Amino acid sequence: MDQQQGSGGGVIGLWVGWMRFYRAFWALAGAYWSAPARWQVWGLLAALVLLTVGQVSIPLLLNVWNKYLFDALEVHAIQRFLWLVGALGLITLYNMAVVSLHLTVKRRLQVGWRSWLTERLLGEWMSPGHHDRVRDLQSEQDNPDGRIAEDVRIATEYAIDLAHSAFYCLLLLASFIQVLWVLSGPADLAFDGFALHLPGHLVWIALAYAGVGTLVGLWLGQPLIRAAEWRQSQEANFRFGLVHARETSLEIAIARTEPEERGRLRGLYRHAVAAWDRQTTALRNLFLFSASWSVLSQGFPFLAAAPRYLARDITLGGMMQAAQALQQTIAALAWPIDNVPRLAEWRASVERVLSLHAALTRLPAPKAAIAVAPGSTPQLAFRDVTVAEPGGAVLLDRFSTEIGPGERVLLVGDPTTAETLVKVVSGVWPWGCGRVELPEGASIFLMPQRPYLPRGSLREAIACPPVAPPADEFALHEAMHQVGLAHLIPRLDERRAWEHTLTPAERQRVGFARLLLQRPHWIFIHHALDALDPAGKAQMLALLARRFPDATVVTIGDDGLLTDFYGRRLVLPPGLTRPANGAAPPPAPNGQRPNGAR
Repeated sequence: MDQQQGSGGGVIGLWVGWMRFYRAFWALAGAYWSAPARWQVWGLLAALVLLTVGQVSIPLLLNVWNKYLFDALEVHAIQRFLWLVGALGLITLYNMAVVSLHLTVKRRLQVGWRSWLTERLLGEWMSPGHHDRVRDLQSEQDNPDGRIAEDVRIATEYAIDLAHSAFYCLLLLASFIQVLWVLSGPADLAFDGFALHLPGHLVWIALAYAGVGTLVGLWLGQPLIRAAEWRQSQEANFRFGLVHARETSLEIAIARTEPEERGRLRGLYRHAVAAWDRQTTALRNLFLFSASWSVLSQGFPFLAAAPRYLARDITLGGMMQAAQALQQTIAALAWPIDNVPRLAEWRASVERVLSLHAALTRLPAPKAAIAVAPGSTPQLAFRDVTVAEPGGAVLLDRFSTEIGPGERVLLVGDPTTAETLVKVVSGVWPWGCGRVELPEGASIFLMPQRPYLPRGSLREAIACPPVAPPADEFALHEAMHQVGLAHLIPRLDERRAWEHTLTPAERQRVGFARLLLQRPHWIFIHHALDALDPAGKAQMLALLARRFPDATVVTIGDDGLLTDFYGRRLVLPPGLTRPANGAAPPPAPNGQRPNGAR
């Protein structure tokens, strides 16, 4: 989405840009209001509207109270003064009740909308393979985790905050314009023989005063929107860098690359500071205007209302009531000026959410180009499979072979090609063409180099993904004994970040424990032995041979020590750095050509 729409097209261009932005946001997030729980949502919205009306009644009551107070002071009426003190106490209690209920209802709406939009984006991000393939677009879609966790929060919370405050100001404007029209009276102007009778002159003064301020404020706020988005992006990059350093702390310590990592993090922080400075410049220009506007808005209503009091047309209380009504009218009309920084932050977050949503929805379906489907035979068959990088370079050209049930195949050759071929089988790599026929009725288990360990107990980590029926306690303990993790049985229910607690070898043994619980027919081992010593590798392969004598085992990588385990050695051709046969590379699905390759 064009973030600079309207920057050079004047007021009309600015308006068109914001309308396009609102439509895009509503297309993404508006379905919350028609979701299955819409009656509860609309009930909360109706309650919020009623409470907002109650909020508007408070300044109206204070406006009337203010008139009576100054009229009582002007004539030294002590009895009326005491009655007004009691009335102020009642207004205060009423205000406390309205504000408390309003806060509760508004926050329930906010968290409900955030939960709905978070669930939608999580569903898109965690669709099969999407979270992996969107990384190819990371130059455009940096930090999807931050966009879902933080930008969705700002997008929904601020939307309700801003909509509520705008509605409040509209009600305030409608209420006080009527008061101001009655109190201001007519004004007769004469200039060079031209006479003008202007009824409700304070209303026109308020409209002109606020209109000029709003246009200037919005014009000064445009650079702030771009600066806010740039800052959020750089702050997210810095946070992501810190998280990456924490997750790879062992590798950094072993490689003694702390100085390089520190320099990289400092560079990310410098970018964040530069974005901060850019936002500061935009804020300074806006605040120079808003600070002067704020001071003028305090005194201007009294200067505008004073002539009628000096002419003895109204009492002191009437003048104070008119000035306060003018103040409230100007405050309501100044909503755009007061909310430019918040609007800028909100739009920047919404743009980031929209960008992630657009990237996820335009990702091709995992099986759109390379057809991966169950076959009618017990073999795994590759039929003229061409595997390409997202950028178009061919890794494997017209590859055809069959792997039968019970075979033990060692897959060697170009590491990137072999790894990508496993991704093709798993259905998360769509770039290329050809057909992969999965063995009929067979369960396939993929063992990566670093098994995924969800946060929680060790029991939950080993049993992930869950099997049906769930493994019993005896089966779990037996699996841990057989893979060499018996010492961790007492800690099965301990909840911690196990991916940082276990050694690389222990993590790979967890993968084999999962294998024993899953009992698959086909096993793909992707460097899932490289953290083990030779004895550990031999132990795990012997366990495979003993527990899965009829299973098909396909292993990526050749360590030169354990090749006797395999009955077949499948050598892949080297990866290509250009399209095969000089022809155009096979297109990515739906015509997509993401930047970068893994």
